[in-house]
Amino acid sequence: MNRKVSVAPMMDCTDRHERYFLRLISKNTLLYTEMVVDEAINRGDKKRLLQFNINEKPVALQLGGSSPKLLSEASKIGEDFGYDEINLNLGCPSKKVEKGKFGACLMKEPNLVADCLSKMQASTNLPVTIKTRIGYDNVEDYENLHNFITTLKSTGVKTFIIHARKAMLGKFTPKQNLNIPPLKYEYVYKLKEDFPNEEIIINGGVISVDQINPLLKKTDGVMIGRAAYHTPYMLADIEKEIFGTKEVLSRQDIIEQLIPYVKDEIKKGTRLNQIMRHTIGLFHGQTGASYWKRYLSENMCVRDADVKKIDHIMDKIKYNNIDTSVGQSA
Repeated sequence: MNRKVSVAPMMDCTDRHERYFLRLISKNTLLYTEMVVDEAINRGDKKRLLQFNINEKPVALQLGGSSPKLLSEASKIGEDFGYDEINLNLGCPSKKVEKGKFGACLMKEPNLVADCLSKMQASTNLPVTIKTRIGYDNVEDYENLHNFITTLKSTGVKTFIIHARKAMLGKFTPKQNLNIPPLKYEYVYKLKEDFPNEEIIINGGVISVDQINPLLKKTDGVMIGRAAYHTPYMLADIEKEIFGTKEVLSRQDIIEQLIPYVKDEIKKGTRLNQIMRHTIGLFHGQTGASYWKRYLSENMCVRDADVKKIDHIMDKIKYNNIDTSVGQSA
């Protein structure tokens, strides 16, 4: 599994439509699902929650939960659905997640997490990985993080994705937790020094391609979050500069190739805006970007039943047929 660059699991963002779109931009970046709760998989519509397009691969399934039994069962189901990796969420700081006893609050219970990871690995042949923070609330010393990783490492887990901020549980909103706690990259660098045989992936604060190579000199991989969602074409630069791909699709070509997918999904009952909302940032920084955003906002919520109008919009949305010269630079 190539984890040199990956796109973080993000709620309300990295659904199957977003992943299909991003895969058109980058063939090598590892993609993650939104977090899916183990109990939802156990009790809910597995196909709706887990099915994805084969063209999204490689794609990892992120699970949330704290029940060794449920997480074990969900891991096996994820393998059966064709995912390439199972990841356990130990970093989400939201109150709702903490109430359900999963996410960053599990850093308080390393032995329980270790039990979960052992059961998960016993039920699947896929690599099981974790995504965590460097600490929580007032607990953010390196020694505690080192001990936490040591405990999890004892289960056989080899890959640790570290969001280089602590989580403020119950005190900050999820958005504040993405920005306010300071980044401490030095903690992640030290982990790599102390665990040279483990794969240490750094996450947090990466907003440009220029940041990646310096980080790769001190860690094994870089995970990108919101920047990949708001400026998705940065993945094309990553594809060229990090993976050495000589030719990538243009923004226009990406829309061209997305159209057949959109039309096929609409026939299955998917709403137009469920897909096209992910493309709003595609032309970020380009002349006409504001026009693109406006055009989408005015047309994405067309009634699903009006198939002819949807076909018309999708034919028009081929970027070459839209005069962006009237737009302003973003």
